[in-house]
Amino acid sequence: MRLATWNVNSVKARLPRLLEWLATTRPDVLCLQETKCAATAFPTAEVGELGYAVAAHGDGRWNGVAVLSRVGLDDVARGFSDEPGFPDPEARAVAATCAGVRVWSVYVPNGRTPDSPHYLYKLTWLAALRDALAADLSRGPLAVCGDFNVAPTDADVWDPALFVGSTHVTPPEREALAELRRLGLTDVVPTPMKGPHPYTYWDYRAGMFHQNKGMRIDLVYASGDLAALVGNAYVDREARKGKGPSDHAPIVVDLSDGS
Repeated sequence: MRLATWNVNSVKARLPRLLEWLATTRPDVLCLQETKCAATAFPTAEVGELGYAVAAHGDGRWNGVAVLSRVGLDDVARGFSDEPGFPDPEARAVAATCAGVRVWSVYVPNGRTPDSPHYLYKLTWLAALRDALAADLSRGPLAVCGDFNVAPTDADVWDPALFVGSTHVTPPEREALAELRRLGLTDVVPTPMKGPHPYTYWDYRAGMFHQNKGMRIDLVYASGDLAALVGNAYVDREARKGKGPSDHAPIVVDLSDGS
């Protein structure tokens, strides 16, 4: 199985690039975040022409997640039990079973600033996600993929000194990720295409991408049985290039069949 995740930063704005990437890279399962469209407005027909079934969860201009699969799409769940809102639950998580693997696509709240109510919402949301994943691990192999809006370590930001006092790097956020790993999930760290750090996000401003001043905030966490099947994982930095890209690059993970 080839599993991928990508914060596409508007599926409609990025649709030609998405279709080209799907046709070229041919993931079996793709998790999308920040689709920025209602589920009913998702371009299901267009990706369907490439053989993908869609489980989309979105409510309009902001947020939005989806799972695309050409190996089956069963037991779809949009959101999860006890999911907090701000003030109402948002379209930030969707799960489906694809060829026997339980796959989650998640878009974790940004947090804004550490003194913002949105930061507390982020931590509460991550704690509720942990409980939902703990329950779902009984289904078998599991992968939770997406934009976590947290850099797991200082090595995952281009200049840690510049992030002091900011979200994405605070101890409580990193501890929330550690709680997910304590469930038995493994951080599948991809290989970078440039430099020593597998960054997945670069701000549009000030030539950050070309200077490789990025962050690793898009993650793939896999249950132990699934992580043991990882043969290759990489950041597709090429997808961040060219005209009108997302500010995130996809992660692609190749899994063996276990034989």
